Amino acid sequence: MPSPGLLVLFGSQTGTAQDVSERLGREARRRRLDCRVQALDSYSVVNLINETLVIFVCATTGQGDPPDNMKNFWRFIFRKNLPPTSLCQMDFAVLGLGDSSYAKFNFVAKKLHRRLLQLGGRALLPVCLGDDQHELGPDAAIDPWLPDLWGKVLGLYPVPLDLGTIPAGVPLPSKFTLHFLPVAPRVCSEGQRAAGTEPQGPPSEQQPFLAPMVTNQRVTGPSHFQDVRLMEFDITGSGLSFAAGDVVLIQPENAASHTQRFCQVLGLDPEQNFTLLPREPGVPCPARLPQPCSVRHLVSHYLDIASVPRRSFFELLACLSPHELEREKLLHFSSPQGQEELYSYCNRPRRTILEVLCDFPHTAGAVPADYLLDLIPPIRPRAFSIASSLLAHPSRLQILVAVVQYQTRLKEPRRGLCSSWLASLDPGQGPVQVPLWVRPGGLTFPQTPGTPVIMVGPGTGVAPFRAAVQERVAQGQSGNVLFFGCRLRDQDFYWEAEWMELEGRGCLTLFTAFSREQERKVYVQHRLRELGPLVWELLDRQGAYFYLAGNAKCMPADVAEALTSVFQEQGGLSAPDAATYLARLQRTLRFQSETWA
Repeated sequence: MPSPGLLVLFGSQTGTAQDVSERLGREARRRRLDCRVQALDSYSVVNLINETLVIFVCATTGQGDPPDNMKNFWRFIFRKNLPPTSLCQMDFAVLGLGDSSYAKFNFVAKKLHRRLLQLGGRALLPVCLGDDQHELGPDAAIDPWLPDLWGKVLGLYPVPLDLGTIPAGVPLPSKFTLHFLPVAPRVCSEGQRAAGTEPQGPPSEQQPFLAPMVTNQRVTGPSHFQDVRLMEFDITGSGLSFAAGDVVLIQPENAASHTQRFCQVLGLDPEQNFTLLPREPGVPCPARLPQPCSVRHLVSHYLDIASVPRRSFFELLACLSPHELEREKLLHFSSPQGQEELYSYCNRPRRTILEVLCDFPHTAGAVPADYLLDLIPPIRPRAFSIASSLLAHPSRLQILVAVVQYQTRLKEPRRGLCSSWLASLDPGQGPVQVPLWVRPGGLTFPQTPGTPVIMVGPGTGVAPFRAAVQERVAQGQSGNVLFFGCRLRDQDFYWEAEWMELEGRGCLTLFTAFSREQERKVYVQHRLRELGPLVWELLDRQGAYFYLAGNAKCMPADVAEALTSVFQEQGGLSAPDAATYLARLQRTLRFQSETWA
């Protein structure tokens, strides 16, 4: 392998940036380039001054924010005291992943590109701007960008002529080998592992707390279209602490029927045990897998067989297929020319990895077990806003969960992995434990006594504001103003009795918008406009903080538009001044939002 090595660093929230980075790693290895692929926050950023060839792959989340696994790197790279020659030895490229329906499209990638230039780095190419909104997804921008990238890289660091590229149809070696054990040793269960090792610090992804579920209660009316649950967990002795605005991460597992079906299609014995061995030195085994491990545990707790497969899945599956017709179709799906057909087959109907494997049975039955961890991504934890305060509910943690279920053209309804798994748990039938840990969320509330807060939380977006109201009331803080919106008062008005009781005590001012209770739909943004004088008084005269949580699609833009109208009508500001006023609120963290797709 020629020197220098290529380094691919990624910041990923949903796994797309990681998947793209691993694709870059595979393409580099096919070109005989030494390549490391790492998450930005797991890389020692002080070593960046020694790197000569780096590709940064970064997603933009929320309102132009970096993903969680690059926040430490982000803080470091924007330090004002870094010399402008810090990265003068580095050739770099930046590949961004964003969504053009948001105002700050690919903000992180653009800003990082500029910053690397400021620090003396040399850009191999203009920044690549992948767009989720394109009908072919980010690949529409990535596919034409990559040949130019490899042309630049190999121009700078040519590969010796006697080393040809590894053809696309030949599989690269697997990352791990599964060494199957002839006899069945006693395999550690997750519970036994957790109990048998002393926790090092507070619970984390590597060592979650197995929290007993106390209640799992439906809080929408029986005729309501959506099943929404209030779930409570006992966190006694966990070492967990959290404040309003924090989130809990939950590690879900696959349905037993899906685990069984997967093992059947791939010809695996779920009861067989194995140890996992990395092929290359320095590559760690996944921390979440016990050693030894059963096939059942690997499939049920680790492999994300219910996710929609990415293009890289079809690329590897084609390499591994011994069946001519199936291989031909898989190669087409993984080619640039086959992307529209792949989108129609897979992405539009949300077909899962398990369903695809069932559609290609000859290939599925021939997949070597060693390739399972290359082929199928790990199950990612899901984040939920914490809906309770420890000051009101000591040793308890509550969440509000909308159970995801919808129909596509496929016969079987599509179900959210985590919400469906959680909804299926019944603590009334015996002890139920859920692996979880907490992290700071995107909302922080003012600690200065007497500072009012305006909270806008339609639907399940109200969850973090229940935690905030409970916390602030327990601390004796007044000036709690909540705008809540839902469809119907008697179907999805979450915590109605609690809000009424707090309002009666003078601890809360509540404004509601029930969108389906009159001919003209009324949403929270309409109520904000109606109550413009109060909103302006609180923000401009009393220094209130403004918070927004809920669905990311249209609501944040509608609320921002309502606010700028209030600033114009009540504050007498021009349209540009109103926009500047809102931007100042955002910059000083007096306007904060937490939204999700």
